[in-house]
Amino acid sequence: MIKLVLFSVLIIAICIAFICVRVFSSENGEMKSMHVHDSKHMKERGIHCVIDQDKEDRIRGERVSGKLHSKKNDKQNR
Repeated sequence: MIKLVLFSVLIIAICIAFICVRVFSSENGEMKSMHVHDSKHMKERGIHCVIDQDKEDRIRGERVSGKLHSKKNDKQNR
C-alpha cells in the first residue's frame, strides 16, 4: 500500500515538474491558448469553436422558424 502511494506521489511530482519547465521556458510565463478560436490555421480554414457554431445555428434556426411562423399566420388570416 505504501509503495503504491509513493509511486503515485512520484508520478504526480514528475508531472508537476514538466508543467513548471514548460511555464518557465515559455514567454512571459504563460502557456499558449489551445482553444480553436485562437488557432491561426483553424481561422484560415473557417473552422470555429463548437460553441460559436451552435450559436450561429441557433440564430439561423430562429430566422427560419420565424419566417415559417409568419407564413402560417398569413395563411390562417386569409
